[in-house]
Amino acid sequence: MKIGTVELPDFPVMLAPMEDITDPPFRLLCKRLGADVVFTEFIASEGLIREVARSRRKLELSDSERPAAIQLFGNNVEAMVMAARLAEEAGPDFIDLNFGCPVRKIVNKGGGAALLQNIPLMLEITRSVAKAVKVPVTVKTRLGWDEKSRIIVDLAPRLQDCGIAALTIHGRTRAQLYGGKADWTLIGEVKNTPGIHIPIVGNGDVTDGPSALQMKLSTGADGIMIGRGAIGNPWIFGQVKQFLATGCILPMPGVAERVEICREHLFLSAQWKGETTALLETRRHYARYFSGLPDFKPFKLSLLTATTIQQVSETLEQIEKIYRNS
Repeated sequence: MKIGTVELPDFPVMLAPMEDITDPPFRLLCKRLGADVVFTEFIASEGLIREVARSRRKLELSDSERPAAIQLFGNNVEAMVMAARLAEEAGPDFIDLNFGCPVRKIVNKGGGAALLQNIPLMLEITRSVAKAVKVPVTVKTRLGWDEKSRIIVDLAPRLQDCGIAALTIHGRTRAQLYGGKADWTLIGEVKNTPGIHIPIVGNGDVTDGPSALQMKLSTGADGIMIGRGAIGNPWIFGQVKQFLATGCILPMPGVAERVEICREHLFLSAQWKGETTALLETRRHYARYFSGLPDFKPFKLSLLTATTIQQVSETLEQIEKIYRNS
């Protein structure tokens, strides 16, 4: 598979962009454990051009992450073009445009999935950004705004005509948020639409190897993107690829490896954004890092209420000692 001139494996397995999740520490772990492509957290175009420090810092990429994409969102054509040019200077392999985030604070500002209610503006942004930069431009969006406007089959060729190099489709409408079951049928319809020649990537409800294979077979997609299934589970990429290649389901790693990766994740996060923020943001991963361990509630509570890295480290040592043979 190719995105522009970027060569990727056949049927790549990608890490989806997620706010406060896909920061450099987590991207590095996912990449090391099998992700073929990683995406930054989504970055507000207005914040980027106003030189907001937090937005600028999200542009930072390392060679160890590649191929990697920077994702932008916004609803102003000029701001999106300026932001894309700034993002290009950071050296991504491609730039992704977010037209799918359903979160209220993004949608209320006219960004993300809000553009599904303003297709002319979505197309103008896409066309203008694609012309403004030399790196490939991709789009991530949803089936439509709600059940009455599942427009992706008609929208996809129009986005392609704007010059994008790939399209990722989340199999839900904005109205669904992340609830209910993802509908992959329209992803398959887009893939089979006459004249579609760019890669189509499927997203939504891929949580393991069997579901990845099911999406591949049912849609004909060129690759898959995994979001929530990767939280606290960076091993999912290697597990999916192993299943696609052999049909074998890899078990979760032993407790020692889980503790090691969890500790590394926390330490890298602290180096990146400071101890306080690292402690807060890593909490959302703990339950998945140690899923399946019996009588784990006291340790989970200890991890979630820890106020220092030292406290977390001590709890991790206890977990490794008690569940050593799990």
